[in-house]
Order: sequence, then structure tokens, then C-alpha cells
Amino acid sequence: MEIQSAFNLGVQGLQKANEDVYKSAENIASSASLTAESYGVAQASNAPVASVNELAQQKGDSSVKLTQSLIDLRVAEFQAKASVEVMQSADENLGSLLDVTV
Repeated sequence: MEIQSAFNLGVQGLQKANEDVYKSAENIASSASLTAESYGVAQASNAPVASVNELAQQKGDSSVKLTQSLIDLRVAEFQAKASVEVMQSADENLGSLLDVTV
């Protein structure tokens, strides 16, 4: 069994937070385009307009996806902050160990 250092775990947590931020940003961008389409902004002038029920369903799905993406973005922020604190603690502990042994 391999025991990973706290610094490596902090780096992995930071990388995971970075991936989550990109996924959330992509979902926010796609839900924004869905919202624009639901209001007819991105539709061609000769394209048929969706019914009111279809627009409400798209808007509801889009708002749920947008809300979840914003929550995921906030969680990723906290994950990144926690990972940085883990890395700082590992760095301080390593410095303390080196000071004691020198």
C-alpha cells in the first residue's frame, strides 16, 4: 500500500477543482444558449416558434441546470481553497521537520 504525501493530495484536489470549474462553466454557457433559444433569440426568422409549454419546459430545465452548475462552481471554489490549505500545511510541516533535524 502506497501512502501519498499530503502535498500530492492537495495538488490532486486542486486539479479536481479545476476540472469541476471547467465543467460548470461549460454547463453555464450551454444553459445560457438554451435560454436564448427558448426566447427565440437564436431562431431563424422562418423557423416555427415552439409552443408555450415547450418553452416553459426548456426554461425550467435550463434554470435547474444553471442553478446546479452555479452550486457546483461554488463547491469547486471551496475544494480549491481547502486543497491550497492542505498544500500550505504540508509545506509548513516539512519546513518544521527540516528545521528540527538540521
